[in-house]
Amino acid sequence: MKDSTLQPSMVPTRRHMLTGLVFGVSAMAVGFRLWPQEAQAATAGYPIHFTDAEWKKRLTAQQFAVLRQQSTEYPYTSPLLKEHRKGTFLCAADGNALFSSDTKFESGTGWPSFWKPLPGAVGTSTDHELGYARTEVHCSKCGGHLGHVFDDGPRPTGLRYCMNGVAMTFKAA
Repeated sequence: MKDSTLQPSMVPTRRHMLTGLVFGVSAMAVGFRLWPQEAQAATAGYPIHFTDAEWKKRLTAQQFAVLRQQSTEYPYTSPLLKEHRKGTFLCAADGNALFSSDTKFESGTGWPSFWKPLPGAVGTSTDHELGYARTEVHCSKCGGHLGHVFDDGPRPTGLRYCMNGVAMTFKAA
């Protein structure tokens, strides 16, 4: 009869269990990020609001994922990243004017970046999706997710509004 006791190398250590826990939680977080939750229909507090079904008819699949489900487009994929003409960047969901081209700068992050929004154009909220607090930026008219703002931008504000290009359109001056 075989001895059923565990060999010392087979006994899980505290480090093995903690490592497994960290990998498990990380995998769950990545899974939730890859398959975003249904869009939040709680846009009644904004002047422009539609049901998820109506938003899906008005937006492309990628726009819906970013604007309504807080997804993020891949870096360096937006044509707006290289947009350098004079004009205004608008919300792709409702046409709300968001940023002047005068405040756009090259941040090197792969997303269109601005140091200041137009007055009253955006709102912010706290996002804990990655496990720490970030400041989410959304359209003040429809509540659509645009991106995040960070405090590592240029003067005069020191802010970097890092926006998803798919969440915006551009209107040349």
